[in-house]
Amino acid sequence: MTTEPDPPRNGPSLARRQAIWAWIFLALPVAFYAVIRFYPTAQAFWLSLTDWDLMSKPKFIGFDNYREMFADPVFWKVFKNTFLYLIIGTPISLLLSFTIAYYLDKTRFLHSFLRALYFVPFITTAAAMAWVWRWFYQPAPTGVINDLLASFGFSQVAFLKSTTLALPSILVTAIWAGLGFQIIIFLAGLRAIPTTYYEAARIDGLGEGAILRRITLPLLKPTMVFLVVFSSIGFLRIFDQVYNMTTNDPGGPLNSTKPLVLLIYQTAFSSYDMGYAAAQTVVLFTILLIVSLLQLWVMRDRA
Repeated sequence: MTTEPDPPRNGPSLARRQAIWAWIFLALPVAFYAVIRFYPTAQAFWLSLTDWDLMSKPKFIGFDNYREMFADPVFWKVFKNTFLYLIIGTPISLLLSFTIAYYLDKTRFLHSFLRALYFVPFITTAAAMAWVWRWFYQPAPTGVINDLLASFGFSQVAFLKSTTLALPSILVTAIWAGLGFQIIIFLAGLRAIPTTYYEAARIDGLGEGAILRRITLPLLKPTMVFLVVFSSIGFLRIFDQVYNMTTNDPGGPLNSTKPLVLLIYQTAFSSYDMGYAAAQTVVLFTILLIVSLLQLWVMRDRA
């Protein structure tokens, strides 16, 4: 008995049809992302090679903006400030947020209230928080901190007027503002660790310190990778706290608190030197890209 061969199938295979439909659904968001992200980025690279003041057509000048920028001592001062925000703010904020989240996870009394209390600063307007902290730092009797110091007989501290204290004072505000988000993410990571690991460790006689080192921290490393990159980008792009807390002298005394984003803002919308501002933006974009990729590469095996 002979069987007739199956007739050839017409049209694409199931896998091909699935791929076509996937690309159809992805086409709109990909096109939207390309228009919103890729085109402005490419345009910024082009503008960085021009001299443009918004009134006339951009004039191509090559790499003159970059040569002027790298020869400017103010740029290097701002560059240093930006990395100070990064290398000081990121580890301190992560250490504080993990410590709070670790003990908050063990707390059952008023747990939800405390979690919401820590999260409130993150959802509060950055400008409003900056002005509140600016009020805290004012001289006595207006400033809360200096008024408290005076009541104990200590001399007043010029928090925002000092070239050495202005940047740490603003950094305290920035760390406090982002602490709630990091605590919530750490709490989610802690809750995702199976309790069976802890039960088995306690049966084996491990103490809390050993459990933290051998179980909690290793299993929490993917969460840490995300928060390190997220926090680093946030500190490299710090703007709201600096701008609102030093409105009388944007950037603090002798540019002691000025970050790169504020310099870009002033160059573009105070000096109207859009080509020079675009060159500064390209430098910031490059720093963000390198720092993010470097952190992901360093922590990939550990995660």
